[in-house]
Amino acid sequence: MAPSQTVRPDGRVDLSDTASIRGSRFFNDELAPVPVEKRTWTTYNYFALWMGMAHNIPSYALASSLIALGMNWLQALITITLGNLIVLVPMLLNSHAGTKYGIPFPVYARAFYGVRGANFAALLRAFIACGWFGIQTWVGGEAIYILVGKLVGGGWRHAAQLGGQPWTLWLSFAVFWVIQMLIIWRGMEAVRRFENWTAPLVSVGFLILLAYVLVKAGGLGPILSEPARLGWGGTFWKVFAPSLMGMIAFWSTLSLNMPDFTRFGGSQRKQVRGQLLGLPTTMTFIAIVAILTTSGGVLLYGEAIWDPAQLADRFSSPALVVVALVALVLATISANLAANVVSPSYDFSNAFPRRITFAVGGLITGVIGVLIQPWKLYSDPGIYIFAWLGFYGGILGAVAGVLVAGYWVVRRRRLDLAGLYTEGGRYWFRAGWSWQALVATVAGGVLAVGGAYTAPGSSGPFPADGLIPFLKPVYDYSWVAGLVGGFVIYLALALPGRAAESAIEEENSERSGQGRLGTAAMDG
Repeated sequence: MAPSQTVRPDGRVDLSDTASIRGSRFFNDELAPVPVEKRTWTTYNYFALWMGMAHNIPSYALASSLIALGMNWLQALITITLGNLIVLVPMLLNSHAGTKYGIPFPVYARAFYGVRGANFAALLRAFIACGWFGIQTWVGGEAIYILVGKLVGGGWRHAAQLGGQPWTLWLSFAVFWVIQMLIIWRGMEAVRRFENWTAPLVSVGFLILLAYVLVKAGGLGPILSEPARLGWGGTFWKVFAPSLMGMIAFWSTLSLNMPDFTRFGGSQRKQVRGQLLGLPTTMTFIAIVAILTTSGGVLLYGEAIWDPAQLADRFSSPALVVVALVALVLATISANLAANVVSPSYDFSNAFPRRITFAVGGLITGVIGVLIQPWKLYSDPGIYIFAWLGFYGGILGAVAGVLVAGYWVVRRRRLDLAGLYTEGGRYWFRAGWSWQALVATVAGGVLAVGGAYTAPGSSGPFPADGLIPFLKPVYDYSWVAGLVGGFVIYLALALPGRAAESAIEEENSERSGQGRLGTAAMDG
């Protein structure tokens, strides 16, 4: 007999007993629903989480790369702020299930993709996180490399080349990788503690960069008066659309897997308030710092230096460089653990629950993050935004569309917790797979990124006319196209079947004497 689930007065749902599903091959302790009494994260925990995730070198580089592409400070700030507000919508919609049911993203996805099919969505997310882990680790290693070079002299910076880079840079990369693996090996609670104490500190490095540049540039006046190279005409709008999609794509990964964190939420109000206070404010702060610092750097050095570690290296004061880079290293570890290791650890564990623990999943993430060669993804702002962010953002947009449609429209926020771990249960569909979710994801993904192209004058992996030429104009709106496509197609395929399923459930409940109220209570 399946364990019953209890709805608490605040709407959170708990399983009375997990003993009957512990024998399932789709269950392990890390994927199990978090008991309500252990869902203790507060508004501050979520605010600190976002501060830790947002204040990092790639976030800075994301904003500064817009200056490198020709925007002025106002255009870049509008683009980033709008992108963050847009991506916050699906993020909060998917966060709800984590807090209500205490489940991580891959288990949440089982309700719509199937108990086995959820691996399709989870591994898509996981491999992208591995790429991000690699990028963050590379830039963190670069910061260590520059930091040590300032302390020990030129011999470190001009060491023998290995694979096109000084061997000391590879060593710094390896050290940064090991530090992160040691933290993740200690589990999710270690990550939470690290986020809490680093959150107030991670802004220091960026503020030092900004203060130095402002002093050298003669204040804000020269920076704010700098004209936009793109203007406000057609040239700007051609860059604005894909740049906006890149801003959205930057956090589109978290728009899927925020249940990994909100499953620990003390209430819906706490997680929503923490995220509303956290994401828009912290990303706007880092954007302002990055935009002003990079714009000032253009005035001082005659070029847009979009990598903050490279910009810090231009400073004349070694002490200033050391303080700034130590803060940048801490910031990058904090962001990488939360944004790029937690999710794939759960995702890989979901694929093989009996063999892969949270810690082993983190180790797998670290290895793949190196194999993906992140130094190439981060080498050029055009590739960083248009190829890397734009392409994966469109695919994950389709997954987000399926999840939002499934949870809020098809299932109406009602899930059977035990069924998410049960072979042959409610979410088994056909051999553990939902063909509706797969078709919606693939079709939405093709619509979003089928027209992927390389902009004129840029280097990139895609043909100039697009992979599928008639879809080329859609690629500039990749994330929106994927989200809308996945949402609409999934509803069109799943709603007819759900209507028939609901009719059968209602008939069965009436026969058993439960009626509508009993079914609703069971579903939570």
